[in-house]
Amino acid sequence: MSGTDRRTSTAGRLGIGVIGAGRVGPVLGAALGGAGHAVVGISAVSQESRDRAEAMLPGVPVLAVPDVIERSELVLLAVPEAELADLVTGLAATGAWYPGQLVVHTAAGHGAGVLAPAMAAGAIPLAIHPAIAFTGTSVDLVRLRDAWCAVTAPAPVLPIAQALVVEMGAEPVVIAEADRPAYAEAIGLATGFSEAIVGQAVDRLRGIGVERPGRMLGSLVRSAVDNALGGGA
Repeated sequence: MSGTDRRTSTAGRLGIGVIGAGRVGPVLGAALGGAGHAVVGISAVSQESRDRAEAMLPGVPVLAVPDVIERSELVLLAVPEAELADLVTGLAATGAWYPGQLVVHTAAGHGAGVLAPAMAAGAIPLAIHPAIAFTGTSVDLVRLRDAWCAVTAPAPVLPIAQALVVEMGAEPVVIAEADRPAYAEAIGLATGFSEAIVGQAVDRLRGIGVERPGRMLGSLVRSAVDNALGGGA
């Protein structure tokens, strides 16, 4: 089947395949579906991931990974970062990738280089990382509207990555290939610190009998973060 045969509809509308039904993949699939693209399949292993896929992408078939890739013009690799390189390489060894196919991963610490095996087969490599803490629910679709996404890609195709981010409702910021590890470190520091510290504060308040410590701390934490971000601007 040729790349032209795989196109689902008119120019500009892509067939999207999602690999991974954790908290990120179904949400980004839904965001791209809301922008007019067609989600043609998703891979999911556990019952929890299948339930999440059905909730976020109702009616989209759950397929084996090779079948998702075979159907898709854009493959969204939303898998744990530690698994990404082996997955891309393994699929390349089976001849899964095809020329002109868009391959997008969502790992913070990698740029487009990790997709080199797919690029060797003629695929177009894009790295897009939304800087939000995903819940895997429709709440994330709202949060994407205020989010920034790190984009990394070869210069000729960088506008494609930027356009996809805009279609999802977010703002793109270009991060150089060599700077992705530093970017990932910054994201990890912000996420890990906030979760750990807020969690400790919630536990302390719960320990003294406060019934809804999260609600009590909400405005305080938000204002503290706003102050910190304002100072860092």
